[in-house]
Amino acid sequence: MVDSPLAGRTALITGSTSGIGLGIAKSLATQGAAVIINSEEPATAGKKIAAEIAGETGASTLFCSADVSDPEDVRDLVRTVIDWTGQIDILVNNAGIQHVAPIPEFPEAKWDAILAINLSAAFHATKAALPGMKTRRWGRIVNIASVHGLVASPFKAAYVAAKHGLIGLTKVTALECAEDGITCNAICPGYVATPLVEKQIDDQAKHHGIPRDAVIRDVILAPQPNKQFVAIDEIAALVLYLVSETGRSVTGSALTLDGGWTAR
Repeated sequence: MVDSPLAGRTALITGSTSGIGLGIAKSLATQGAAVIINSEEPATAGKKIAAEIAGETGASTLFCSADVSDPEDVRDLVRTVIDWTGQIDILVNNAGIQHVAPIPEFPEAKWDAILAINLSAAFHATKAALPGMKTRRWGRIVNIASVHGLVASPFKAAYVAAKHGLIGLTKVTALECAEDGITCNAICPGYVATPLVEKQIDDQAKHHGIPRDAVIRDVILAPQPNKQFVAIDEIAALVLYLVSETGRSVTGSALTLDGGWTAR
């Protein structure tokens, strides 16, 4: 791993035992980074995933269970990583949840949870990681936002608000760190082929009484002109570019992977 592009770098990816976060973790590990994966998974399950990544890539890995809706848990997570490797070079704020309902019926507890996990957790992790990055004059922060950080859809008030806020946080972080060798960017995917989306497809098919293919094309992917899901490896590849030396001048950007959604 000595000659790997990210050898000697440590990466923390929140919400990374499945889906987008896991894909990013594997990709960073493949390039030589020591990788910390995180979720609320039981320790046994999380450690197994970390061990699998280490076995596949040869990278150093660690699993840390944390409830990122709790600011103190987020701070403890960052401290644990720093105790393990002495630093955090790459922070990927990926953890997120969703709930769909009209505003008059939107549960206040769901609003609070979505804002806490999708937005506030990124603030607390960034705040805790930045001092070390500033001291070393190198750091990469990537916030996994969404196309819903740029445009809105009905019934997703909390998610849209949180993702819009995450892009705002991205821009402020980038400006504050512009002379410190630290970049901060947001990635804004459209619909991604994840287990969570697969469940939505099955639920929609049952609800509407139509085939899965019709749900995918006419319901789920209706806003994406190319009618294709964004692949996890596409997002991971963009993260790799942003954390590389080649990506050092890209900062404060909201980069779309949306099949043309926001081109309308």
